[in-house]
Amino acid sequence: MKNINLLVIALAIVSFAKAQNSVSGSSVAGNPQLSVNLAVLDNVSRSAADEFIDQAERYEQDGDFDNAAAMLSKAANEYQQDRKFASYGTTLIRLSNIHLLLSNYSEAEQVVLKRVLKNYTKIGSRVGQMSAYQQLGKIYLAANKLPQSLWFYTQQGILAQQLKDNHAYIESVLGIVSVKIKKKDYQLATRDLNTIELLSKNANTVQYNQLIKQNRALIAERTTVKKS
Repeated sequence: MKNINLLVIALAIVSFAKAQNSVSGSSVAGNPQLSVNLAVLDNVSRSAADEFIDQAERYEQDGDFDNAAAMLSKAANEYQQDRKFASYGTTLIRLSNIHLLLSNYSEAEQVVLKRVLKNYTKIGSRVGQMSAYQQLGKIYLAANKLPQSLWFYTQQGILAQQLKDNHAYIESVLGIVSVKIKKKDYQLATRDLNTIELLSKNANTVQYNQLIKQNRALIAERTTVKKS
């Protein structure tokens, strides 16, 4: 008898739960205001940093790089306060890129040297350090500081080999090629492009083919002008 009573109570609880779910579902569907309120609650889960990132992207699309930089800086500070150090690092690299677009080479450099590298060293991210080295290679190349650019692209390549990251290694050699072209070391740059072609085939990737062609065309153009 006791078991029968327990079974009846259990069935009653299940029936009540189903009824409540049915009522809740129909209430949300039939009450637009409640649906809106739930949507607002969902948006609350987005952090302030995420909102700043969205604003930065809109400014960047409009070509307003100054305001994009301001929003990325705010986003980075929020990520740091939230202890989201991976997002903090990637946001800072994006900020450095904006400064690079604005030809603010010193600002771009300082963001990476003083904040990005410090952050990735602190959290022990070698992948992050590799990204920082690549970014510094780009900055120094744009600023025409070729020895520094070559050094950082080389450091990127060393880390890429240690991490067995073929794509990052190919990108480091492409960076070195850009440096050598600027230095007018066309023969050495061509040798590196041959190496990249072989590496790309071994990695079964075609994503660098266009860059290889562009660099070969640039070398051909420069050497033709030099001969004439």
